[in-house]
Amino acid sequence: MTALSLEQKYQQSLAENSVLREENASLQRQLDWFKRQLFGRKSERLLAIDPAVQQSLLGSLQDLPAPPPPTSDDTPAAKTPPRKTREGAVNDAGLRFDASVPVKVIEVAPELPEGVTQDDIDVIATRSTFRLAQRRASFEVLEYRCPVFKVSKEAPPQATSAPATLFDGSLADVSFIAGLLVDKFCYHLPLYRQHQRLQQAGIQLSRTTLTQQVARAAALLSPIHLAQLEHVLQSQVLAMDETPIKAGRKAKGKMKEAWFWPLYGDHDEISFTFSPSRAKAHIDTVLGEHFNGVLLTDGNASYARYAEKRPGVTHAECWAHTRRHFEKAQGTDDAVEDGLLRIAGLYKTETWIREKGREGPDKLKARTTYSEPQVRDFWRWCDHQLQREDLEPRHPLRQAVEYALKRQRSLEVFLSDPDVPIDTNHLERGLRCIPMGKKNWMFCWSEVGAEHVGIVQSLLTTCRLHGVDPYTYLVDVLQRVALHPASRVDELTPRRWKTLFADAPLRSDIER
Repeated sequence: MTALSLEQKYQQSLAENSVLREENASLQRQLDWFKRQLFGRKSERLLAIDPAVQQSLLGSLQDLPAPPPPTSDDTPAAKTPPRKTREGAVNDAGLRFDASVPVKVIEVAPELPEGVTQDDIDVIATRSTFRLAQRRASFEVLEYRCPVFKVSKEAPPQATSAPATLFDGSLADVSFIAGLLVDKFCYHLPLYRQHQRLQQAGIQLSRTTLTQQVARAAALLSPIHLAQLEHVLQSQVLAMDETPIKAGRKAKGKMKEAWFWPLYGDHDEISFTFSPSRAKAHIDTVLGEHFNGVLLTDGNASYARYAEKRPGVTHAECWAHTRRHFEKAQGTDDAVEDGLLRIAGLYKTETWIREKGREGPDKLKARTTYSEPQVRDFWRWCDHQLQREDLEPRHPLRQAVEYALKRQRSLEVFLSDPDVPIDTNHLERGLRCIPMGKKNWMFCWSEVGAEHVGIVQSLLTTCRLHGVDPYTYLVDVLQRVALHPASRVDELTPRRWKTLFADAPLRSDIER
């Protein structure tokens, strides 16, 4: 009886030891991953690997067709010329600026030898040296002097009205409101810091007033945002993601976690829709039953469930998110680098297609010729990894492979549609303004405030995507929106405004 008890204890100890070793290995892998996040390179681009190593890792790819080598017209881009020969530079310092930049001329007195006066010399030429300078943030007050007059001695006096303000009873010019929005949403300068800057400039204004101006401006821009969202939802290829935001009080000292759901359309427009939760219901509400096309997303299962119930929707997923699971498994198995190299081959092909300017049928043909064999080989490699007996269920490489295989169908959509990007990186670049803003203004005091953030960021981020100056756009649109026909409000979205009004925008009185 005692021997049996000892044997049982021995077996129990072996089992516990095995579990502890597996947990220790898992914790070590997590620690290594966190170290890479803190101290490693942040770029997702794969580092160059020794050609001999790459050859051995990708030996199975040798029989696949490769993109043709560059021809004579594919000469590599010239290196940046020395600073002294930069095109448009005004002097040897390499400073470049256009005609809109004000220039203050400072006359430098000549250094005359002793006994020589200004009248004794003859200036034969002038050499200009340009230096970039900056004034501290400046504000101006517009004083409208409105005459009060009488037509005759018997007639009552008549007063000339000052130009109408953007908001009734507001003391702010449209230029101030536009600058307020640009500083907060483009340069992530919180209102309390803008308030401090106003005080330092000698202007006494309450922070509540600034908050009210932002809210009223967002409400004024709301119809334009809705028009842009409607156009985005008509896209044939729609990218969608979600990013968290603190909005609304949950309890004393605690904020609720809410979500922005940005959508990126065919014409480089992005719309931030707000939801107080991450529930799938928001996808159904925003996309509804009218969207038909390709929905490109990350691995969130809510999108897949939405697409399953919509026959007209094709669900495509992101290769960059798939790659991140393999990147997370780095250092745990030698085969991880093999998987990363295979995915890197896909991106190399996409780069070659983009540099060649292939679109439509030509792009589809190139993907069929070069990308499709690489994808097929990647799936075969994944199947081979699953057959390995040394990869336990919790091993990071096995989890990465299972993640990819589970999404095989949606990851292959880009092979059959040339308009579908290989990843959602373009959307992630567009939504970067939200996490960047959170590092500065941290949270939204109310859910209404978060909706205002979504409205303004939708328009300003789209301005950046289309090369439109956000300040000029806001000064024009804030004045134009009240006079513009509601049936043609889509003309005020940045995409159409650039064509219709950018050549002669409305200006503030401070610029006239």
